[in-house]
Amino acid sequence: MNWDVIADNLGAYAQGARLTLLLTGASLLVSFFLAMPLAFARNSRTPLLRNAVLAYTLVFRGTPLLVQIYLIYFGLSQFELVRASIFWPWLSSPMVCVLAAFVLNSTAYTTEIFAGGLRHIPAGEIEAMHAYGMSAWTRARRILIPSMLTRSLPLYGNEMIMMLHATSLASTVTLVEITSVARQITLDDYIQFEPYVTAAAIYLAMTFVLVSAFQLVQRRWAGYLQERMG
Repeated sequence: MNWDVIADNLGAYAQGARLTLLLTGASLLVSFFLAMPLAFARNSRTPLLRNAVLAYTLVFRGTPLLVQIYLIYFGLSQFELVRASIFWPWLSSPMVCVLAAFVLNSTAYTTEIFAGGLRHIPAGEIEAMHAYGMSAWTRARRILIPSMLTRSLPLYGNEMIMMLHATSLASTVTLVEITSVARQITLDDYIQFEPYVTAAAIYLAMTFVLVSAFQLVQRRWAGYLQERMG
């Protein structure tokens, strides 16, 4: 065992963890707000709108995230129209491409989670909000969205954890996050076990903090649902 090498690279691991948290937080934040209107569209009575969202979620949930990263980062650069566009300075950036792939992927999963939460709102709540004569915006703001989010918390917690772990794929396009740091140490110092055990321990610690925080949120905002089930 050669843990001295790990001690010498703790700063690199800290920087990698910072990037991991940035990718996770930014992806989840953007996808959260994108998924809310898409969830309503997913349950729309308009077939065109409903099927368009279904097609989007099917494509991004039905293909590997790694392939999506490669298509955005490597694939788009093959088109002259893309390289000549005003978007090329952003699309040539690994950070932007990875974030785009993460957001599109997470939005697809989160949309289906939220749409399922909407479908499970009790009929009594729906009837009550119509009886009060609320406007569409008021119904969404005061009844539908809060009820949707509380019912979606357990599944959305899993999506957050999966997104945290998925950030390890960013290393495939030169971003130096936790997994990339571990890989670089193996190449520089010819050791395999210690770098990846350290990376796994960092991911485990992050996951533990995330799960603990999410359990507090769930008890605070969705405790009444657990009491009903009990």
